[in-house]
Amino acid sequence: MAAVTPEGRTAHRAVLPTVMLSLATVVSAVASLNTAVPSIARDTGAGQTELAWIIDAYALVFAALLLLGGAIGDRYGRRRALTAGLVVFGAGSAAAALVSDPNWLIAMRGVLGVGAALVMPATLSTITSTFAAEARTRAVGMWAGVAGASAVFGLLASGTLLEFWSWRSVFVLNVVLAAAALVATLAAVPESAEPDAPKLDLTGAAITVAGLGLLVYSIIEAPVAGWASVRTLAGLAAGVLVLAGFVAWELRRPHPLLDPRLFRIRPFSAGTLSITLQFFAFFGFIFIVLQYLQLVKGDSALVGALSLVPMALAMMPSARVVAPRLAARFGPPRVITAGLLLVSAALLVFSLLDETSGYWLLLAGLLPLGVGMGLAMTPATAAIIDALPRDKQGVGSAVNDLARELGGALGIAVLGSVLQSGYRADLALEGVPAPVAEQAKESLAMALRAGPGIAAEARTAFAAGVQSAMLTAAIALAGTAVAVAALSRGRRARTAFAAAPPANGDHPHPADRAAKLNAPPVGGAGGRGETRYTRQV
Repeated sequence: MAAVTPEGRTAHRAVLPTVMLSLATVVSAVASLNTAVPSIARDTGAGQTELAWIIDAYALVFAALLLLGGAIGDRYGRRRALTAGLVVFGAGSAAAALVSDPNWLIAMRGVLGVGAALVMPATLSTITSTFAAEARTRAVGMWAGVAGASAVFGLLASGTLLEFWSWRSVFVLNVVLAAAALVATLAAVPESAEPDAPKLDLTGAAITVAGLGLLVYSIIEAPVAGWASVRTLAGLAAGVLVLAGFVAWELRRPHPLLDPRLFRIRPFSAGTLSITLQFFAFFGFIFIVLQYLQLVKGDSALVGALSLVPMALAMMPSARVVAPRLAARFGPPRVITAGLLLVSAALLVFSLLDETSGYWLLLAGLLPLGVGMGLAMTPATAAIIDALPRDKQGVGSAVNDLARELGGALGIAVLGSVLQSGYRADLALEGVPAPVAEQAKESLAMALRAGPGIAAEARTAFAAGVQSAMLTAAIALAGTAVAVAALSRGRRARTAFAAAPPANGDHPHPADRAAKLNAPPVGGAGGRGETRYTRQV
């Protein structure tokens, strides 16, 4: 093995913090704006539907372009992709800080999602292409830690900023972080690429964006248009048909973005389903509960963010220590199922929240939510990678990350829509002038301006919407637990964690494998010609 020069060691020391800063910049933006939703509603007049779009535009575009972003970095250079992504992310944030119209804010959040889809895959692939094998595992582990902590950092940082400045300061923070990461990238990150990477599947990417866009649009707009309206049902049907067309297109491609044949492998499907629904519940919960704490309970943005810290404190040891040990003893399917049921139970607790509830009821749900997420997440991500041959771990990583982002986008859309439907249905405004009533129906933030009587009624209606959304999520997670248990039946699923790692350390601990899988794709999910998966389960 060639000796590493002092200059090489210095370069590596500079590369790692640089990609970590880039990663933290885009991951923290997924959650950070949630604390500012009430402030945005008050300042821009955005209704509940528009607020859902402001939050979800970022997650939706991020998820839809994630696989393409990884493929672009592999083909044209990861440093170039990282640089371009940071420029787009920073420029979009600067523009968002200057706008006052909700529709323009939605558009700028979508621009941020384009940048994030270029940045996130390039961070991990830069690590894997820069570090030698003996240092790569530790670097990837640090990457996973930063990816997990950045969401909490985003909530706390934005909550602190909102104590002193307006919601625009959240976007200013994005600009500062992106600028710092860009300067560091230009100075420290070497270029790396795969010249023989397959041609980009731009058609597949466009179909994905169209299909997911139709689905999410129809779901978010359903409370206004009506769930049984022709517009909603036609939009949902069109979205499903377009995504079915994506499956047909990818089956014909020699180098697909995502090979649908993967989902014939039952443990792989079970793990993907579990991750998707976990983050469906998690991001939907964050979107809703921060509005509840600030608008119904009257907490500040910082207090609302701090209120969720016990969940993170419960999640970290559960994911890193408890879940791998239980999976080794009882098998991943049982631990995943138990984790999903625990999350479902936590959501049932949240469905009891109303305008008079104290913090102890919220805490009674936060702790099992954190523990359940940790229990389900680690073995589910490890199950995804264990279901595939060793040379296709990049495929597993891509699908795992896509499941997280897509689940989050759908959770915000679906649960936010259920919240809005419940709020509008329970808001009794008899005798209130029509213009005032219509404004109050748009969002709780607007209703709070209409006088104490309407404000009290609106808080009660909003709490009823929270209850409906949390009950919906609880049912979805319980159903997912049943589906995962059914999909995971089989010898391979039961024994995935049965063997202890060899003494020579050739194979990583299951928790380390899970940490690696909680990383974005190194390249496109399909890889080079990876179109057939015949491994039987």
